[in-house]
Amino acid sequence: MTPHVVRQRLRLGAVSPRLVQIYRDGELTLEQLTALAITDDHARQEAVYERLSYNRDASTIRRLLTETHVPATDRRARFVGVEAYTEAGGTILRDLFTEDRGGYFEDVALLDLLVIAKLGRTADAVREAEGWKWTEPHLDFPRAHGLRRTYPHPVELSTEDQAALGATQTEFDRLTEHYQSADELPDDVDARFGELEAEIERLEPKRQAYDADDIARGGAFVILNHDGTVRVERGFIRREDEQPQSQSQPAGEASVMGEVAGADDTSVQDEQENAADKDDRSLSDILVRDLTAHRTLGLRLNLSEHPEVAIIAATHALAAQIFYVGADAHVVGIQPIRTDLAGHADGIEDTKAGKAWADRHANWARQMPRDVTGLWAFLAELDHDSRMALFAHCVALTVNAVKLPWESRPRAMTTADRLAEVVSLDMTGYWRPTVRSYLGRVTKARILEAVCEGVSGEAAERMGDMKKVDMAEAAEQLLAATGWLPPLLRTVELHEQVGASTDTQDSEGYSQAAE
Repeated sequence: MTPHVVRQRLRLGAVSPRLVQIYRDGELTLEQLTALAITDDHARQEAVYERLSYNRDASTIRRLLTETHVPATDRRARFVGVEAYTEAGGTILRDLFTEDRGGYFEDVALLDLLVIAKLGRTADAVREAEGWKWTEPHLDFPRAHGLRRTYPHPVELSTEDQAALGATQTEFDRLTEHYQSADELPDDVDARFGELEAEIERLEPKRQAYDADDIARGGAFVILNHDGTVRVERGFIRREDEQPQSQSQPAGEASVMGEVAGADDTSVQDEQENAADKDDRSLSDILVRDLTAHRTLGLRLNLSEHPEVAIIAATHALAAQIFYVGADAHVVGIQPIRTDLAGHADGIEDTKAGKAWADRHANWARQMPRDVTGLWAFLAELDHDSRMALFAHCVALTVNAVKLPWESRPRAMTTADRLAEVVSLDMTGYWRPTVRSYLGRVTKARILEAVCEGVSGEAAERMGDMKKVDMAEAAEQLLAATGWLPPLLRTVELHEQVGASTDTQDSEGYSQAAE
């Protein structure tokens, strides 16, 4: 016998004598007994045994025994690391009978303290290196922060950095062209590619910079990503650090802030507002209401005859509320209702699609005028395609096709299906069936169904006797290149096209085989 098998047999001695007797009486299987052996706490073993109902499979027993622990695959465990955790006095529970992927961290409180401490050190390093007034470590992004956000603006690279970037990019392009047809790169060339990519990643961010005043007044959140890496979100201004004259500037997380509008512009605006107020004060409130109602009707009639201006007005209303929260500068009564998707799907911000949306939003935010009073002129000066792109972005931000258990919106879901068909939504570009995203969260029957649809019935049949964890991992590999999607993510029209294409290919294949 191997030492590992000996350790497994010895580990069975950690099971409660009462449960061992139940096993001898034939009321527990060996697989169930090995699952109970994951811990040597007899009282906990017996408590879990008493909790078991009709579902007594080994995976359920292991889950119940480790429900208060953190698996080594958890983002917190990956961030801190086994060595740092054990050096701090933490213990790790290991399962000798299955592939436990590094075990389970038993002291969750200690692990959380280590996570916050390490994030705190990273936050201090960011503050010292970049000069922010404050930095805060958080396990998750604090969505209810209520702070205004600023974004960096484009800047010219220094002569040295520009020369270094040009030389690096030139060498990268030369190597790419030279080895584009090579099946495998030599080790030294592969290493050089890595060095060049790292240098480009170091220099490219220097094309964007925050205003020195924003850095002096603002701060950053240091957050733990869902993959165990660190993410830094910069440019947040606390209310007490706001400049008094910035009331008409963009506010909220989606805003762009820079220097305060010039004194001359502010003076002209104040004079215009004061003159309008003076005219209003000479009239009764009822008469003002009457006259402005007639003016509103006139605006409606004339605007209805100018579709292009209506697009500007609608875009202005949406952008003023999305990028300048609290500015109250819009006259068209369109209100964007936004749904925070991160509150419905963990890690959605870290996906490729999530990052693409954040980059697109930040790009628009950087282009916005610093004062909301300049928004109309900004929109009017945009070319038609750019204006429509911004309009589409603002409208897209309000889309909500999330199904919640306590809501019944069948008509809205039908509209979402029609919208998906019109925009040719293909979720294979945004989502993949992985253990974390789907396969590890459904039953074995669902996993086999997915493999049967995406690969073949034979492939699903071969997996029938696997344990769920192994089945999910195997299914992830099999489905990786198939483009399979669960029904909720399918666009009917596209799915039918894919199915028809597959059927055609299959029939052609059968015909060729027959010939």
